[in-house]
Amino acid sequence: MHTFRICLMMVFLSTTIYGCSDTTKDPQGPTQKPAQTVSILTLEIQNVDISMDLPGRVTPFKQSQVRPQVDGVIIKRFFEEGAQVTQGQQLYQIDDARYSAQLNSAHADVKSALANQKTMQAKAARYKDLVSRNAVSQQEFDDVIAQNEQANANISVAEAKVTVAKVNVDYTKVYAPIDGQISRSYVTEGALVTGNQSQQLATITQLNPIYVDMQESGAAILELRREMQQQESLPVSILVNETNSELYSQQGQLKFSEVTIDQSTGAITLRAVMPNPNSILLPGLFVTARVHIGSKDAVLVPQRATMRQPDGSLIIYLVDVNNVVIAKKINPIKSIGSDYVVTENLDSGEKLIVTGYQKVRPGASVNAVPWTTN
Repeated sequence: MHTFRICLMMVFLSTTIYGCSDTTKDPQGPTQKPAQTVSILTLEIQNVDISMDLPGRVTPFKQSQVRPQVDGVIIKRFFEEGAQVTQGQQLYQIDDARYSAQLNSAHADVKSALANQKTMQAKAARYKDLVSRNAVSQQEFDDVIAQNEQANANISVAEAKVTVAKVNVDYTKVYAPIDGQISRSYVTEGALVTGNQSQQLATITQLNPIYVDMQESGAAILELRREMQQQESLPVSILVNETNSELYSQQGQLKFSEVTIDQSTGAITLRAVMPNPNSILLPGLFVTARVHIGSKDAVLVPQRATMRQPDGSLIIYLVDVNNVVIAKKINPIKSIGSDYVVTENLDSGEKLIVTGYQKVRPGASVNAVPWTTN
């Protein structure tokens, strides 16, 4: 009985203490969590240059491999390696002694044919008189006429041989077929060359202007072809330094699009013509070509402010006039540097959350401060 009284007293005391402690709580209830601070960027619609960066390779506007057309020994070279040459300039001299002798022999054959032709003409005239008096048979007269015609044909054959011999003599002088910069000489004086050899004597390349061949695939092909149909040509720039986007000083034009797509790569070849007055761009050089399609009114959205959804779409968080977060889906048409180009569903003056969006959700109140790039 005594123990029961002690337990009852302890329960009463604990209840009293709990009641007293409960009355000491803050009558205003629990404290509210402060609004999350986020950095915002005020969006602006601006005129954006739309372009495509494509891998390309420089190819020569004109290139000619200088080759011999007759056999012989190179006896002289007339150019400096790496120099500019003009069309028709003599580059090499091949020994022409044999071809000059053949030309002289052809001239002698012409003289012989002319002399024979005179003899046959006189003989034909005599036989014509004799056959009229029945002094010779008609068969003998016909044979003489045929011999006279053969003599005339021999003159034509001899004259043709003269023409061929002159051509061969002229071929001993190797001329530049185009204007341009000539390569090193692949043969030296004293080398024997032939008319059907595979090794060229030198290569001449025209470097101004010059071609830039590019490859493009996918849906961008259709956009490019549409723009090329609407415009006669599209401006093209060359990126000299991709790190700082430095451009080549000259601007070219996109002039040509291949009419078929490579089935193995799914790509189409595009060709631009670039001025190259200082011969800075050399054939074989790999470059990045920027094709300027046009300009559009658009909003630039930093890529760091976007969120990729499981279905592949992009959303951003905006802050309304009440500092409440709202979500909006965007559909960029391309990217420029670290920004997306958005042409619809965004207006000037909207406030985009750039940093801190990971800590908020749509409907939450935020403390918005301007975003700085530093």
